[in-house]
Formats: sequence, C-alpha cells, structure tokens
Amino acid sequence: MNIISTAKDWLDADPHEETQHQLRMLIEQAGKADPDALQELHDSFSGSLEFGTAGLRGKIGPGPNRMNVVVVARAAAGLAEYLIATKDTTTPTADLSVVIGFDARHNSELFAHVSAQILSGYGITAQIFDHTVPTPILAFAIRHLQASAGVMVTASHNPPQDNGYKVYLGSGSQIIPPADTEISAFIDQVTARGRVADLPHGTSWEQIPSSVITAYQDRTASLVTPGDTDLTTVYTAMHGVGGEIFTTTATQAGFASPIPVEAQFHPDPAFPTVAFPNPEEPGAIDLALTTAIEHCADIVIANDPDADRCAVAIPLNKEKTSWRMLHGDEVGSLLATHIAHKRAVQGVTTSDAVFAQSIVSSTQLQSIAHARGYQYRVTLTGFKWIGPIPDLVFGYEEALGYCVDPDYVKDKDGISAGLLMMELARDLQKQGKTILDALDDMAIEFGVYLTDQVSVRVSDLSAIPRIMLALRTNPPTDIAGQRVTEFVDLQQSYDGLPLTDGLLFHLDSGGRVIVRPSGTEPKVKVYLQSVVTVTDHAHLPAARETAREQITAMATDARLWLSS
Repeated sequence: MNIISTAKDWLDADPHEETQHQLRMLIEQAGKADPDALQELHDSFSGSLEFGTAGLRGKIGPGPNRMNVVVVARAAAGLAEYLIATKDTTTPTADLSVVIGFDARHNSELFAHVSAQILSGYGITAQIFDHTVPTPILAFAIRHLQASAGVMVTASHNPPQDNGYKVYLGSGSQIIPPADTEISAFIDQVTARGRVADLPHGTSWEQIPSSVITAYQDRTASLVTPGDTDLTTVYTAMHGVGGEIFTTTATQAGFASPIPVEAQFHPDPAFPTVAFPNPEEPGAIDLALTTAIEHCADIVIANDPDADRCAVAIPLNKEKTSWRMLHGDEVGSLLATHIAHKRAVQGVTTSDAVFAQSIVSSTQLQSIAHARGYQYRVTLTGFKWIGPIPDLVFGYEEALGYCVDPDYVKDKDGISAGLLMMELARDLQKQGKTILDALDDMAIEFGVYLTDQVSVRVSDLSAIPRIMLALRTNPPTDIAGQRVTEFVDLQQSYDGLPLTDGLLFHLDSGGRVIVRPSGTEPKVKVYLQSVVTVTDHAHLPAARETAREQITAMATDARLWLSS
C-alpha cells in the first residue's frame, strides 16, 4: 500500500477543513521522508477504528483509524441503516428518533451536528442538546423522550487528544451483542459504497428542550431523603461538563452548595491541571484534597470529564488534614448497603430486586446482597452488561462506575452516585459516625475485602496472547502461598456468562485472582482480591494487615507471570 497515495485519496473526500490541513502537512512532511510523519500516516491509515464496546473511541485526526468527520458520518449512517432495517415494518421511518449529546472535548459539538445531519438525511428524527451535557443526562433523555437510540459524543476520561462516539438503543442501555456487530456491519457497507459527500444529509433537527435537564435534576435530587445537614463537600468536575449540573442538583437535594475546585470546575478540553483526566490516576484529585484541607471538608466528590464516574475521598483524622481516596469497590459496597437500608426503611419488597457487578469487582457485593435479601448477578467487564439486567436496583464496576437509579438511567451516573455518597456521609454524621466507621462495620459483618490491580503495558501485541496461553496451559496451583481451589477459563462456559478471554483463580482463603487483556489498551490486567474474616473491632487492624500482606504477595506473583 502506498501510504501517501492512500492519504491523498482520503484528502479528496474529507469535507472538514481542519483535518484537511493536518493531512496536507503530514503528506508534505512524509514526502520529505520525515519518519514521524510517515509513522503517523501509517498509524492513521493502516487500520480502522473498530465499532464495538458502546461505539468508537480514538485519537482525533485524519484517516480511518482516527476520530474525524468522515468516520463519524459513516457511523451515523450505519446506525441509521441499522435502525431502519430492524424497525417494525409498520413503523414509519419518521417515527424513529435519536437523541444526541456531546461533551466539551475538541470537535464534540461538530461530531454531534454531523450525526444530526446524517440521521435526518435518512428521515430519522434527530434531537440534539444545544450545549454540552454529562453522559448520564443523555442516557436519561433516551428513556424520557422514548427515543429509538442515543448518541453521546465523548471520550470520557481518555487523554485530551481523544474523542469517542457512544451508542445506546431505546432501552437506554449501551449496545451489546449482537447490536454492536450488526451496526458495525452496516458501517462497513456504508464505507464500501464510497464518499461521505454522497450520504444523505438533512438540514433540520430538533433541539432538546431544557425541561429534559430539569426532569433529570428533579429525579436525581429526589433520590436523596430530605434532612438537615452540616455536611461540607468539595467537588471537582475534572475540567469536564458535570460541574453546574452536580452543584445545582446537590443544592436542590438539600445540601449546602459544594465547594468547587475552581481550577478544574469549568470545561476545558486541554485538561490543563491533570496529566490524565481520570480520578483514578495518581495526582488527579490532589487539587481537590488541598481544597478539602483548606475548608475542613467532610467529603470530596470527583467526577470524570463526562460525569459518568464518581470518585470519593474521605478524611482520616478528626482534624481533616489527612485524606485518602476510596477504592471503587469500597464505594460500591457502601452504596449497596446504603441503598438496601433506604429501601428497608421505605418498606420496599426486595425478593426480585437485583444487585449486580462486573466480574472483576469485589465479591463483597454478593455477601451484602444475600444478607439483605437481594438477588445477585455478575457480568462481564464493562457497564454495557450491567444496565440491561432485569429488576436491577443497583449495579457497579470497580472502575468508579455506579448505577443507583436504573429505572431512569441505565448506565453509570457519577452525579446521582455522588449525591448518595453525600447522603450517606450526612446520615452517619447525624449519628456521630464517619464513612470510616461504616467501612469498619461492613468489615465486621462481611469480612475484610481488599482489592488491587496489577497491569503491564506491552509494545508487542503478540505478548498478550502469549502471556494468556502460558497461564491457560500451565495454571499455578498456588498463588502467594494460598492454594488454588478452582481454576476457570472464561473462554469456556461459566456461570451463564458470555465467553471472554480471561482466567479466574479461586483461593482457599476466599481470595481470588482474575487475569484478562484490557479491552481498550495494550495491557494485561490482573485483579486481586483478599478476604480475611474478623469478628470484632479489636482484631480489625490485624485482619487488615493480613489482607494487605496477602495482596502484596499476590501482586508479586502476578508481576512474575506478566514479565515471563
């Protein structure tokens, strides 16, 4: 393949001036044998972004392996043709509708309007927000407006140079098989037919009324039981789009207005104060912690840039000068017990209600569900598997994703999760307790569950199947001195889950190890869990130390596997 010739063909068909200019510069530099330009061209044109887990995501730029107007237009056309092909034969195309939202990343608004043009060109009613919105509001709007599908233009917590295209169907959940592969096939057909200029382009679409956002805020605020509070909350939007919605909804729910981290409150696609706009990353919430110490706050809530994830930090001493961020599994367990308590107070029947989690999240949720009379479900990694579960009351994944109101938002929602964590802190405060006390109480009732993760990034992608094959064909019989009681190859049938590339080791202590390739990065990830039984508060520090020692030893073994 002559990469420069391929790039010139793309240039002729690209309708966007910005990527035209980028590509002209790359072609010119590559023609002078600039190695960086040649590498960029090869990376941009030697493959294509794959439409899969909830849509598309990648670096912005020209070429089929980048996020740009051409790729987005083809995705919108593929979605349109899928909706038309799968609709009831008695339903007019005009009765199909797609709601479209976008965040504040580079080109998000452009990609949203390109989608509206294409969808309306196919005769589908396109409805678009006239300003940036958090992802949970888009998920809410699908069900609220009874739309056929939804599109959210966002790359969530990815680096600044990325953008993405997240697709939902009318249920309000992210797409899952076979819809993802079927939409992908339609996109391939659109691509094979030729130029984007030849796709149908409409000129009219509907603006989504502000009443939809009001309805979301009303519903989310209503999740919090009214009550007096002296809670002081520090909040960071991580340069994303959650700031105004979160703070106004918090005050509507009866809380004092959260203290914003000013340097991170307003949307900024450059994410200037963080190396990586993900609350999980080291240093990402440092400004929030500094602000919390300055204001002697009770809790820190952090959203990622599209506000579908929620991080929580708490003080470790009465002076509130020492803080730590809670692990996603800790927040998941706290929310589960809090929701179960609220429902018990309300007298809600639990027999058919479901608590669910991804397979790599702490199994403490299983103990909580059974103890509180709830059904329990485990899914593959990725929130797209949690949202569609029937009778779901609460679902979470350890990567800071929580669904606390699935009747209205069948996806991660960092805003509603943040409010319920504030409510929990408020309720504990009234009892003279803290979230640390709640964690201690859970440990006494269910055991100390400690989780961690080890991963290795590879430059040679062939290393990933090699590592997995070595563990699959010669699995360890003990891990960190603990006997493996069950080895499960998740490519085989297990607990009704779809087949996936992963390995599960159950340990005689109650601990667990899961190994799987990352779905979005060139990494192999190992998820570690230690479980230590404890019967009273006096022995709790020793039990936690034992759990830490076990996790450290398990991580040492895991690193040996990944380096071999």
